[in-house]
Amino acid sequence: MALQWLTLVGTIWLQSINGTNSNFPAYSSQLKHLLSLSQLQLNNLAVASDAGKLFGWFSGLAAAHLPLWFVLMIGSILGLIGYGIQYLFLTNRISSLSYGHVFFLTIFSGNSICWINTVCYMVTISNFPFDRQVAVGISTSYLGISAKIYTNLVDAFFPSSPKERAKAFLLLNSTLPMVVCTFVAPMIRDINSDKSRRVEIGFVVIFVITIVTGIYAVTTSFGSMSRGLSPVTVVIGMGMLLLAPAVVPVAEKTMERLQKKCWIRRGERVHDVHVVEEVGGVEIEDGCKGGERSVETTHEESVGENTIGVRLMVMKVEFWLYLFVYLFGATLGLVYLNNLGQIAESRGSSKTSSLVSLSSSFGFFGRLVPALLAYICSRNKCMASTPASIAAMMLPMSLAFFSLLSSTTLSLYISTAIIGFCTGAITSIAVSTTTDLFGAKNFSLNHNIVVANIPIGSFLFGDLAAFIYRQQSDAKNGKCMGMGCYQTTFIMWGSLCFFGSFLALILHSRTSK
Repeated sequence: MALQWLTLVGTIWLQSINGTNSNFPAYSSQLKHLLSLSQLQLNNLAVASDAGKLFGWFSGLAAAHLPLWFVLMIGSILGLIGYGIQYLFLTNRISSLSYGHVFFLTIFSGNSICWINTVCYMVTISNFPFDRQVAVGISTSYLGISAKIYTNLVDAFFPSSPKERAKAFLLLNSTLPMVVCTFVAPMIRDINSDKSRRVEIGFVVIFVITIVTGIYAVTTSFGSMSRGLSPVTVVIGMGMLLLAPAVVPVAEKTMERLQKKCWIRRGERVHDVHVVEEVGGVEIEDGCKGGERSVETTHEESVGENTIGVRLMVMKVEFWLYLFVYLFGATLGLVYLNNLGQIAESRGSSKTSSLVSLSSSFGFFGRLVPALLAYICSRNKCMASTPASIAAMMLPMSLAFFSLLSSTTLSLYISTAIIGFCTGAITSIAVSTTTDLFGAKNFSLNHNIVVANIPIGSFLFGDLAAFIYRQQSDAKNGKCMGMGCYQTTFIMWGSLCFFGSFLALILHSRTSK
C-alpha cells in the first residue's frame, strides 16, 4: 500500500509542474513585443500550444505498449526541445528563428503535456480502482496551481523586468519538468494490486494538505494578503506544502514494518472463507465488508466489460454531446485564460501576474472540489451524475462571462476566479465522465480524442476574439484599449457556455440510467 500512495504522490508532483502552457498569459505581452507579433499571430501561438493535444493520441498508444516511465521521459524531452529552443532564441544564442519555427516548437511543447497527463491518469486509475475519481481529482488539482508555482519562482529568483521575466518563464518551462520527471520516474508504476485496503485515513490526510496548499496559493496571490513575505519565503512555503503529501506513504511504510507479522497473518486469513465469515466479513484486508467488496468488484468488472473503442465511441450520440459540452465549457475557459494578458491590458490593468495566479489558484480548488464531493458521496452511496455536475459548473461560468461587461476591476477579478474554478472543475470531472461513458480499458486513447477539441476551440474562439480585437485596435500601434475590445467576445462566449450547459443536461438525461 505504501507503493500505491507513493505513486499518487508522484503524480501530484508531476501535475504541479505540468501546466507550462497555463503561464503563457504571464509573458505573452512581452513575447509579442520581442517578436514583433500582431494580436492574431500571438493568439495563434496560444492555439499552437493547445494544438499539441491533436496529437495526444500518440501518448495514449505509447502508454498502452511502452513502460510508463519511458512515456514520461518522452513528454519531458518534448518540452525541453519546444521551450528550450525558444529560450535560446530570446537570449540570442540562436540567431535566426522564424515565426513558423516558433509556432511548431510551441506545438511540441504543448504535446509534451499530453504525455505527462496520460501517465498520471493511467497510474491513478489503475492503482486506485475503487477511488479513481478521488485519486484523479486530487492529483489533477495540483495542475491548477502550476502557473502559480512558476510565477512564484520567477518572482523569487529572476529579475523583475518584463523582458527578463519572459525569458525566465521559458527557461523554467523547459527545464523544471525534465528535472521532476527524472526524479519521479522510478515511482511511476502499475502496482497490479488485486486488493484495496482501507484508504480513508490516507485520503483525509492528503485532502487536508491539499486544501491548505490551495489556501496558501490564494492568499499569496494578493499583495495585500501576503505583505511582509518575501518572494523567496513564499517559494519555500510552497515547496514544503508540495513535499507534505509524502508523509502518507512514509507513514504507511512505517506501519507495515512495525506490523509485518500482523499483515502476514491477515493476508493468510483472507483466503480462509470460514474465518472471514466468523468475524462477519469485517477482517477483510481492504477493510470493507464482504458484501460491499463483492459489489465493488462486480462494478469494476462491469466497467471493464463495457469498454468502448474509438471507432464505436465516435459513432455514439453521447460522444458528440460530450464533445460539444467540453468545447463550450472547459475549452472556452481555457481560451479566456490564454487571452487573460491581453484582456487585462485592454482594461488598463497592470496586474496580469496576479490575475494568472488568481485563476490558477481557483482552478486548483475547482479541480479539488469534485474529488472531495466524490469521496464524501461514495461513502454515503449518493453519487451524482457527472454530466449534471458539469452543467452545474457551466451555469455560473456563463454568468461570469456576462459580468465581464462591467468595467470595474472587481468584476474582472471575480469573473476570473469563477472561470478558473469552473474550468478546473469541468476538466477534473471530465476524466471520470470519459471512464463512465466509454469504459476504463481504452481510457488513455479515448480521453485524448475527447480533449482534441481544445485546439479546435482555441483556434475558432481565439481567432474570432483576435479578429474583433484587431477591428477595434489603433491602426498605428495595433493595440486596443477600452471595454469595446472584448465586449462582443464576452457576449458570444457567455451565450455558448449557457448553451453548453443545456447540452450537458441532455447528456445527463440520456445517461442517467
